[in-house]
Amino acid sequence: MPFISKIERQLDYGSFNSSHPIVIDNGASYFRIGWAGENEPRVIFRNIVQRPRHKTTGETVTVVGDHNPVLLKYFDCTRSGPRSAFESNVVYQFEIMEYILDFGFDRLGADQSQIDHPILITECACNPVQSRGKMAELLFESYGVPSVAFGVDAAFSYKYNQQLGICNDTGLAITSGFTTSHVIPFINGEPVYEACCRTNVGGYHVTDYLKQLLSLKYPHHISKLTWERVEELKMEHCYIAADYASEVQLFQRGDKEAEEKTRCWQLPWSPSPVEEPPSEEEIARKAALKEKQSQRLREMAEAKRSSKINELENELKGLEFLLEELKDIEEEDEIVLFLASRGYASKREVESAFAKVTQSLRKAKGEQVPSEEKVDISAAEKYYLIDIPDDELSAEQLKEKRRQVFLKSTTEARQRAKQRRLEEELEKEKEKKLEEQKRMENPERYLEQLRAKYKELSEKLEQRKRLKTNGNNANGNNNVSGGVGRGERLNAAQRERMRLLTTAAFDRGKGEDTFGQRDEDWQLYKLMSRDNDDDDDDKPDHDETELARISSRLREIDPTFFPGSESGASASETPRFRPLTKEDFQIILGVERFRCPEVLFNPNFIGIDQSGLDEMVGVSLRRLPSWVQGLEDKMTSSILVTGGSCLYAGVAERLEAGIRMIRPCGTPIKVVRATDPIMDAWRGASVYAAAMQFPEQTFSRTDYYEKGEDWLRRYKFKYTI
Repeated sequence: MPFISKIERQLDYGSFNSSHPIVIDNGASYFRIGWAGENEPRVIFRNIVQRPRHKTTGETVTVVGDHNPVLLKYFDCTRSGPRSAFESNVVYQFEIMEYILDFGFDRLGADQSQIDHPILITECACNPVQSRGKMAELLFESYGVPSVAFGVDAAFSYKYNQQLGICNDTGLAITSGFTTSHVIPFINGEPVYEACCRTNVGGYHVTDYLKQLLSLKYPHHISKLTWERVEELKMEHCYIAADYASEVQLFQRGDKEAEEKTRCWQLPWSPSPVEEPPSEEEIARKAALKEKQSQRLREMAEAKRSSKINELENELKGLEFLLEELKDIEEEDEIVLFLASRGYASKREVESAFAKVTQSLRKAKGEQVPSEEKVDISAAEKYYLIDIPDDELSAEQLKEKRRQVFLKSTTEARQRAKQRRLEEELEKEKEKKLEEQKRMENPERYLEQLRAKYKELSEKLEQRKRLKTNGNNANGNNNVSGGVGRGERLNAAQRERMRLLTTAAFDRGKGEDTFGQRDEDWQLYKLMSRDNDDDDDDKPDHDETELARISSRLREIDPTFFPGSESGASASETPRFRPLTKEDFQIILGVERFRCPEVLFNPNFIGIDQSGLDEMVGVSLRRLPSWVQGLEDKMTSSILVTGGSCLYAGVAERLEAGIRMIRPCGTPIKVVRATDPIMDAWRGASVYAAAMQFPEQTFSRTDYYEKGEDWLRRYKFKYTI
């Protein structure tokens, strides 16, 4: 609808005199409001209210109808779900209804709080008097309307199509709305509500059922399956099957006809970029750039090397000058004081530092340093106090000697560990070469052996884990039921500690606690509290390490290998996922196209134990009063289908086939669909409100104040114009 400013709406509203009625189709799904005599309503919006909060200030606003997507930038619409004034098809939340009426009157152009026009508003069939009274109270008290009339939407739709010659004055109206479905008989143009039949199934249940099925089928796309989008899919792709069982068998066979009836919804998807091989120019450009970067790094390294050489040469000159000065000092005490002022403990330490700097300088210049010289310097200069007896050393020298002993032992231990690691790496490299040689000689046999070993180790570890969890009936219990006792979960050391505890408790009895008074008690305490040396839970397992190695090797040489596929053992390796394709972003609608609308005819699909649309016709005909008996054939020859849930393809044919099964053979049956199942209710009400007889069908505000709500119980709208 084109945008109309508020001033234009107010001017348009003021152009109608106060006696011109306002027509409101108050449906559970959509709210329609307009002027009597017009063919289209002025305002249409969803009959819901939402109260989101501002993301910054926390302020709450009221949004009526579909929220504007622009609001999502400023308001959090995810925490406040839409609320309806309806329970099933009956208005019961009149606070929400007041918000909706305010919005509707404002969009119609009303610039005052009081509405000076008569109101014709639709309601459901057999609407409770309490709901009608509350609605009248709201219109009279809050808006000050002069008069109000209530009519059934399905009746207005039937009368409108009767004027167009689509149906007769005697017939049936089958209306399926948002939350309910009704069958209303008409005799001579007037509805017979005594024979009306209702089922609590409508378009809401079809949409909800489709949303559930698609969410279960595509759980990774559940965020895309919003209510509005599923509603669009339902109205665009769903249809009523002429024979549900035959249609299901058709899709089970999966032949060409089923493929033609299948629909695909393609979600937004961007293919992964394909890396094209670089051109020769690109390769040359990258090589030149790499060479330039390498040259820069070489220059930086050379500058750093020159700076280090200069520093080492300066340090070496300083040490040479210090040694020359030491030659001029003869007394020992003066040497110690002189070295202490320079930060050295002894002349040997200065000579050691001189040797280290000399060696570092030769390395920096690229000269080769003999390993023997390095070993001699390291052994002779670093630990020079180790071989000197303690009685010949001072207190400071003893302290330095202990430090040198500690450093020498840790250095030797580190060297031994390094040697062991080197030997292990050499052994692994040797084994790897041997395995590679076996693989090259006979690849198939090598792969088969690896798979067999992987399976054997997996089963062994799984068996060990099972025994560790359940035991091997170690406590002697024959647990047939599969339960596991505490004793079956303990290892040998833990069972030994448990035995000691129970033995001590049995020996002492239940008397006074004297544990700890005897020496043997402390021996028992030591046995119970010492560490579990034989418990190998925390030690690295050779089988697990070997299994991980074999698994890694299999992944390298066998692209079809998947960890855990060779045995039932659970693998800790993360599976490799394939890249997502276009098909992964497709939602296929197959049986869902006709399975979801089938709930209108079989509500037990969704757990509602009520009749379907075709069965409701038989129920309604059986409820007809005795004074209208004999008109069943005339009614079935004029069946009008209306309501938003009757827009599915094939609904008329399915209804005709279902009604024919419950009526006698030869009964005339004619099912027609309304010209516009959604808008005909408002158009019929608009035509009636524009008629001269309409003021006679309303009751005024004065009648309401004088007679009260009880008078509404006897109120009955006459549809014959």
